[in-house]
Amino acid sequence: MILKLFRRVPWNDTISRLYGTIVAQARMPAFYQIYAVPDTVNGRLEMIMLHAVLVLRRLEGEAAPIRALGQGLFDRFCRDMDDNMREMGVSDLAVPRNMRRIGEAFYGRQAAYRAALDAAENEPLAAALQRNVFAGGSERGAASRLAVYVREAVRQLAAQDGFERAQLAFPDPEQVLPPARPTRVEP
Repeated sequence: MILKLFRRVPWNDTISRLYGTIVAQARMPAFYQIYAVPDTVNGRLEMIMLHAVLVLRRLEGEAAPIRALGQGLFDRFCRDMDDNMREMGVSDLAVPRNMRRIGEAFYGRQAAYRAALDAAENEPLAAALQRNVFAGGSERGAASRLAVYVREAVRQLAAQDGFERAQLAFPDPEQVLPPARPTRVEP
């Protein structure tokens, strides 16, 4: 049993690199500066979960070995959350309870985002993002802007392959939004 901890899993490097790409994307300053995602522990967690859900959704349509990467990514996410809680000083007794909450939150968001992405219009997606990422706060426009980014990420992920080689790319969040319309000043 203990030897399992030291055995090299063939996908470990790939999973670590894919997860690293997810976390790096979720930490991009544009989300917190332009999209108005709260720059808090919860806001950053929400962005990691959102990007992980998008990648897992994409992997579902692949052959079994590639789909297995999805489970590995989720396991890596859980290890990362566990490590981060311990690093932040959460007691050993409280970590399992908090991990259960994070797991439930992840699966809840996964179901909500999947259903919203299946809808033709952005309103259900913006509502799910408003509820989760923005915790019901901020103006509704931030969630609508983030919904545009999420749709573009889904589109770009659908066109990608090479996940088994740890090739994963997300759109640049600064390039997704249409340029701001100049305001017309009346003479």
